[in-house]
Amino acid sequence: MSAKSVFQEEKNPRGIPKAPFIANVEEYLGGPDGVVETPLKNFQDAIAKYRYMDANLTQRRKGLEDKIPDIRKTLHMVEFLQEKREDKDNNDDLVDDLSDDENSDNTKKPLTTTFELNDTLFAEAELEDTDTVYLWLGANVMLSYKLSEAVSLLRSKLDLAEASLKATIEDLEFLREQLTVMEVNTARVYNWDVKRRRERRLAGEANEK
Repeated sequence: MSAKSVFQEEKNPRGIPKAPFIANVEEYLGGPDGVVETPLKNFQDAIAKYRYMDANLTQRRKGLEDKIPDIRKTLHMVEFLQEKREDKDNNDDLVDDLSDDENSDNTKKPLTTTFELNDTLFAEAELEDTDTVYLWLGANVMLSYKLSEAVSLLRSKLDLAEASLKATIEDLEFLREQLTVMEVNTARVYNWDVKRRRERRLAGEANEK
C-alpha cells in the first residue's frame, strides 16, 4: 500500500487533501492477514505532513494578524489626510456649515501629530498640506502615491489580507480535523492488530490443549 493511497482525491478549496476515515480496518488492510506496519507508517507520514502544513499556516496566520492592523491604521490615516485635503479644496462650499469664527480659524492651522520612531519613542511633527504620501511596500521599497491612489491600494491590500486570513483560519480548522481523523485511524489499526494477535495467541493455546 503506497503512501499516496492514504489521502483521498477530495481536497479543500486550497488543495489540502482530505483524510479518509477507516470504517472497516480488515477490509482496508485487505483481509484478516493484512500487514499493519506499512499502513501505520503511511499514517504517520500523513500526520507529519499535516502537522508541517499546520505549522506553516499557523505562522502565516500570525503574520496576517500582525499585518492587518497596520494596514488598517495606515488606511485610516491616509483617508483622514484625503478628507483634510478635500475640506481645503472645497473650503468655499463649507463656509456656510461652519458654526463660528473659531472653527474657521482652526481649519487654517497646520495639522500637528505624533509619529512613531520605535516601540517606545514618538516625535511631534506638523504636516504640510499635500496630496502625496509615501508607502512602504516591503523589501526596503517605498513609493509615492497620490492620496486617492494610496487609499485604493490600501483598501485592496486590506481586502486581500482579510480574505487570506479567513482562508488560512478555514485551512487550519480543516487540517486539525484531518489530523484527528488520521490519529483515530492509527489507533483503530493498532487496536485491530492487538486484538488479532490476542485472538491468534488464544487460538494457538487452545490447539495445544
